[in-house]
Amino acid sequence: MAGKIYIVGMGPGFKSMMTEDAFNAMEKADVIVGYTVYIDLVKEHFPNKEFFTTPMKKEIERCRACFDFALEGKTVAFICSGDAGIYGMAAPMYELLPEYMNNSSDFTGDNLIVIPGVTSAISGAAVLGAPINHDFCLISLSDLLTPWEVIEKRLKAAVMGDFSIVLYNPSSKKRHDYLEKACDILMEAGASKDRACGYVENIGRVGQNSHVCTLLELKSTQVNMFTTVFVGNSNTRIISDKLVTPRGYKI
Repeated sequence: MAGKIYIVGMGPGFKSMMTEDAFNAMEKADVIVGYTVYIDLVKEHFPNKEFFTTPMKKEIERCRACFDFALEGKTVAFICSGDAGIYGMAAPMYELLPEYMNNSSDFTGDNLIVIPGVTSAISGAAVLGAPINHDFCLISLSDLLTPWEVIEKRLKAAVMGDFSIVLYNPSSKKRHDYLEKACDILMEAGASKDRACGYVENIGRVGQNSHVCTLLELKSTQVNMFTTVFVGNSNTRIISDKLVTPRGYKI
């Protein structure tokens, strides 16, 4: 019989910020699969486990390795940073599932089990205060899989809907000016240059730091791929160096 594949959201990586289900899934696994950086974050907790890693841009190779290990009867923990279903690997695993079901009667949908984790929108919001305490949306600025024209439409729509916005993947070596471009789009769409914003780097990891600022100040801020950016809605304000989006209660 094929083994189980747990698609695990491990949160930021520290054990203290993993759910008990996430840690247990890794503990019961015969092999732990993941991006090299993520494996390095959990290796110390499982010194006797088998590990399989690939570098960035080898995501589908990791997915197929999970299925191959499961066909050998092994229990697999496929780890993802944050939550496996939010810019994670849960979707491609399910997209590949019919292929493996066609090739092996051992596979069914029950072989895949998604374990939720703490995504950076939540963990970063906790660091900054309460920036997503009302309706909000998540938008990735990476155009590796999504055309920039689509990202631009989503940014404009978020301002039109007056959502608080969480920006994932705001920068990289090849996309060093994407946050600046996004801020320009938000302001052109109607967001005030004084709109309250904030960002957190290395959430829940060594070197964590956070800042609050205006949208105009955010535009000239240099961030990296380990940074999560928060843009408030029209009612968000900075209170005692924290970013707060009111729910609407009469205070």
